[in-house]
Amino acid sequence: MSESHSNFLEIMKVDNTSKEDDEEHPPDSGVPARVDKNLRRSTSPSRHSPSSPRNSSGTGRPIRFSHGSGKHVSSTSLLNGWLSGLLFDPRRTSRGKRKAWYKKKVTIGLALFIGVFFLINWLMLSSIQDSGRSRGGIKFRFLKANSSTVSIREELQKLGRGKKPRKTIYARLLAKAAHALAEGQNKREPKDLWMEPYTRASSWTPCAHMRDGEPSEGKNGYIMVTANGGINQQRVAVCNAVAVARLLNATLVLPKFMYSTVWTDTSQFDDIYQEEHFINYLKPDIRIVKELPKELESLDLEATGSVVTDVDVVKEAKPSFYLKHILPILHLNRVVHFVGFGNRLASDPVPFHLQRLRCRCNFHALKFVPKIQEAGALLIQRMRQNDTGLGHLDHYLVGPFAKSEVKGQKDRAAKKSRYLALHLRFEIDMVAHSLCEYGGGEEERRELEAYREIHFPALVELKKMKKLPSPAELRSEGLCPLMPEETVLMLAALGFHRKSHIFLAGAHIYGGKSRLAALTTLFPNLVTKENLLSPTEIQPFANFSSQLAALDFIVCTAADIFAMTDSGSQFSSLVAGYRIYYGGGRMPTIRPNKRRLSDIFVKNNTIEWKVFEQRVRKAVRQNKRVFSRPVGRSVYRYPRCSACMCNMEEFLQG
Repeated sequence: MSESHSNFLEIMKVDNTSKEDDEEHPPDSGVPARVDKNLRRSTSPSRHSPSSPRNSSGTGRPIRFSHGSGKHVSSTSLLNGWLSGLLFDPRRTSRGKRKAWYKKKVTIGLALFIGVFFLINWLMLSSIQDSGRSRGGIKFRFLKANSSTVSIREELQKLGRGKKPRKTIYARLLAKAAHALAEGQNKREPKDLWMEPYTRASSWTPCAHMRDGEPSEGKNGYIMVTANGGINQQRVAVCNAVAVARLLNATLVLPKFMYSTVWTDTSQFDDIYQEEHFINYLKPDIRIVKELPKELESLDLEATGSVVTDVDVVKEAKPSFYLKHILPILHLNRVVHFVGFGNRLASDPVPFHLQRLRCRCNFHALKFVPKIQEAGALLIQRMRQNDTGLGHLDHYLVGPFAKSEVKGQKDRAAKKSRYLALHLRFEIDMVAHSLCEYGGGEEERRELEAYREIHFPALVELKKMKKLPSPAELRSEGLCPLMPEETVLMLAALGFHRKSHIFLAGAHIYGGKSRLAALTTLFPNLVTKENLLSPTEIQPFANFSSQLAALDFIVCTAADIFAMTDSGSQFSSLVAGYRIYYGGGRMPTIRPNKRRLSDIFVKNNTIEWKVFEQRVRKAVRQNKRVFSRPVGRSVYRYPRCSACMCNMEEFLQG
């Protein structure tokens, strides 16, 4: 608790004590408090010494007091005489005035202190809010939870007090993180925090746009694709379909997107990507049409065996599978319809020209529609506090909207404000599928099990048939997504300032605001697209989760640094790959090793903060190494390979 809060509480405590003392003699008792205190004083030659103005029984009968002569006088006479002496005693009159003046002074001082206290708090709150206001008149809309003026400690104490019980296993480390952030606001961040630590990352340059060979004529028939999943799975499916069409010398019909009860988005290809650019850019590679020829539209594809589901195609199928099983269907029926087509093409072994085509599709052919580009550019601009400096990837992400529109500053190179983008993969589908526990107790277990029965029935059956690892074992192996509490500890340990601007990507976080309390309290400048855009600006994307995810993709990819919490996330993989491909070694990405972090977090009760910082930084730094794509790994995530990028060091050495 801040010093001002502590002083304020102490003063209020003293003030309450004074009120309790005054209430011992209410106004209707007939005895002023000052009189009662003087009655308790020892006697003098000219005054009597009563012990109490009333008897112990509380009756109003006079009590007789003994005096030196042995005579008895009534308490009424005594009191009247005493009051007469008091009223005409000049010394007591002067003392009373001094006490009245003193009380008045204390009251005025207390009122002034309280006024100054609230004024300071108001100024601090205004400065936090003003830091988000742009120079061009556009305002930041921070999370409401971040506007609180209560101390970090008070907020941390509230964690876990919601409807759902939360296991605050990191309370000690969170308190240490809060202390470290408060102390480090004026310290410099670690030198390599906002940059790639390895200079050889810049030796890799994009080259998937280079073509060799003749285009495919698409003579063997038509391939239709209905991709499932969210926008990220659909993006991978489209690029894989392009490669398969080239492999089979087939014509690709513009892909369609399957409606999902999980994503609940009716968006189609042309709602997200530029159709004409996609078709024209890939024209030298494959033939693409928007619809089937009319003579083939009436075919019953299911009856002819032309419908191929994801069940019919093994995951990570090799090119030989398509040549052996799919090409004969094309020759026979002229059409093949892949339904639920997703990650159905292996990463290796794939011919060089097909691998390069996949990269060309992902990094060059797929561009967002102007509506998404414009909103994405607005988000980037506001995250950078409306500075006019352009980011390294802006042109690739938002096209013409990357140009500065600030009058009089178009030709001036301005330094842009930095921001961190964070993808917190902690939606209920991820949490439920992981089979891990997150401190919610029995209520959480019942809720997640009910969700699995509806959305992951195969996983429920597997649990019944086979003994699976316990939640503790899964966590120790790094198979659980990082909780928001773990994420904030990681960011604090890496050295990010409390004032760092953070963009939070993702859909609805499981647990809601209470789950985000630690993150929003320790890093108050954390915002989402819903905070940055006005209701009118975000309305065109409402109820379209894929289009909203496209906005997140743009802001995360353009960020000065991107942090993921789950390396298996398709979204994080695509963002990281895009940053590698176009980043020129200047777009760092934080990929936590969850297995190592789990081993660090488990020492919450004993580890000291300095040691915690050192171990976290070491674990994250090791995952920043620059290396070529491992065999069998996705080219969309690891584009550093000869099919996608050219290594200038190898070129010079060769």
